[in-house]
Amino acid sequence: KSALALRVAQILGGEIVNCDSLQLYRGFDVGTAKPSITERLTVPHHMFDVLDPQKGYSAGEYARHARAVILMISQRGSLPVVTGGTGFYLRALLCGLPDLPERNAKTRADLETRERLRPGALHRILRRLDPGTASRIHINDVRKLVRAVEVRLLTGAPLPPPAHAEPLRGYRILEIGLNPDREQLYKCLDERTARMFRSGLIEEVEELIARGCTGSEKPFESLGYKQVLQYTNGKLSLPDAIASTQLETRQYAKRQLTWFRRDPQVKWLSGFGHSPFIIEQCLELIRSTLHYRSK
Repeated sequence: KSALALRVAQILGGEIVNCDSLQLYRGFDVGTAKPSITERLTVPHHMFDVLDPQKGYSAGEYARHARAVILMISQRGSLPVVTGGTGFYLRALLCGLPDLPERNAKTRADLETRERLRPGALHRILRRLDPGTASRIHINDVRKLVRAVEVRLLTGAPLPPPAHAEPLRGYRILEIGLNPDREQLYKCLDERTARMFRSGLIEEVEELIARGCTGSEKPFESLGYKQVLQYTNGKLSLPDAIASTQLETRQYAKRQLTWFRRDPQVKWLSGFGHSPFIIEQCLELIRSTLHYRSK
């Protein structure tokens, strides 16, 4: 995705807007396959390295910030190229989310503590306060339960329905997805994972811990980082950490494809983003669908 976005932006005079929830965080570079500094100097990149690891961030916050960036790019006559695989963030950006209050750190900490001490407590609370929402959230999905109870406590009202969301307006939108051969994709992911471990992923985690991270921050729950923590804590051997990351990465890629295939607006290209043929196909789609020509 990143290779294709970079080439499109270079040819058409575009600017890249990140839609990967982990690439927002400073210091998480190797394990997120973040564009290099050299790549980011070739065309403007936005919404990379904007959060400290301790900072929480919702899809709603992402949508608000990304929409402001897209407006700024458009106003100067450039093409916004939104790139990444975090499906819920992209949905929030394009379709909007109901207006919700900002996160409250103390309320969330209290709710998380209650759930930790008495597993299932948040689901019981939500069933009492908002049975409809509780029926749609699994009892083990603590993140969603915390948010649902938090909204109820802060507003005195249930979570508003999706129909209250405000979609992105005023733009011609083209969604493009990459669908390479599954066997080749899995081979590529396995090789990339092994390369990350060879190229400094362990050292990156050690540096983050040395700079004050505890390992409990949200980004450490992601693929690669949680396995490195288990390795450094003696819970996994290095070969097992790599194998675990490879397996979960393949599973995640499968879930991503399932998510995006539900969107009828996605135009699928059957290949990898660095393929000259795929790049040309993508450029033709942009030119014919958006009627966009480089400046």
